[in-house]
Amino acid sequence: MTNVLTAVVQAAEKAGQALLASYDPASRPADRTEMYEVGTRLEATSTAIVREALDGVAPGVGWWDEDETGRVVPAGRWWVVDGTEGAVNHVHGLPEWGVTITLVTDGRPELTVFRQPIGDLTYTAERGQGAFLSGQRLRASAKTDLSAAAVTASQGGNDDAVYERFAGAFAAMASRALLVRNTIPTVFPLLGLAAGQYDVFWQYEPDLPGSAAGALLAGEAGAIVTDLTGAPWDVNASDILVAAPGLHAAALEVLK
Repeated sequence: MTNVLTAVVQAAEKAGQALLASYDPASRPADRTEMYEVGTRLEATSTAIVREALDGVAPGVGWWDEDETGRVVPAGRWWVVDGTEGAVNHVHGLPEWGVTITLVTDGRPELTVFRQPIGDLTYTAERGQGAFLSGQRLRASAKTDLSAAAVTASQGGNDDAVYERFAGAFAAMASRALLVRNTIPTVFPLLGLAAGQYDVFWQYEPDLPGSAAGALLAGEAGAIVTDLTGAPWDVNASDILVAAPGLHAAALEVLK
């Protein structure tokens, strides 16, 4: 493990511990306003911890902020962070949340850590070095038959045109695959794909922190990562397809 990766793991663990301290499995927000307020506080607290912990760790790396730069990640090296990936789950007392930290260079994820405090799970990947869960290597599915595939997506928070497109794709995929699920947040289905528990994932207008982390983890576990034209994926693509090597071509055909 490189020094930078070690520092990122420590930052994610520290931020995750702060989130865990405020986590209540009995939490049930009263309305959307309360959800937003609590989620905003969680994100601010966790992100501040990450930024302080990584200050100076990798000189010349900027901090991507969607509110400042928009969805596009500029050329160069950037930290892409979600301090509370799955904040809606956290505030509802669900366990699927964590801290996502990815180093992106010229549109390509190069290093990532996802820390899930519930279960004490740490996912790591560096380009060309494999993907790991708490030190154990991850490997994508060996399936080759789409009719046996567990397919997953993560579609939420988009506009009506995206919903309509997703509904059609969901129906098309459901007619071919064993099952299709829609799971929030983005990183979790991709963690499952990296571990071989899922076989195919797609998303329109990808959530950036989750897709950047998950794409690198799944790719390093042996999955194929492209956009929906079949071209190599980068963080500014408008869609994403991640699939086991033996299923990517069939999944692409369905989703086209």
